[in-house]
Amino acid sequence: QVQLAESGGGLAQAGGPLRLSCAASGSIFSLNGMGWYRQAPGKQRELVASFSRGGYTVYADSVKGRFTISRDNGRNTVYLQMNSLKPEDTAVYYCRYSPPGSLEIYWGQGTQVTVSS
Repeated sequence: QVQLAESGGGLAQAGGPLRLSCAASGSIFSLNGMGWYRQAPGKQRELVASFSRGGYTVYADSVKGRFTISRDNGRNTVYLQMNSLKPEDTAVYYCRYSPPGSLEIYWGQGTQVTVSS
């Protein structure tokens, strides 16, 4: 079993930064397959950034050049550094884990990010 705990959300001004953290606990063998999704009101949940199961990074076009996903393997933690925030980045951000070689998918509870203009 895997537990994911997000932190770091809150209110930010347009153009400013914010960093999210996702701490994973439980049966973690690799942080490959860990990523960030978001869901804005009235919209579907969408990929923001992730480490693929093969270990390479993937970004949504809307955040390329502004957001950076990184990880600390020793702490089983994945980060999302968000710069140059825009009001349209406002959403609940979720951590998602799809372990390599497994059909399981785990989700965190989400953290609200609100960007004011």
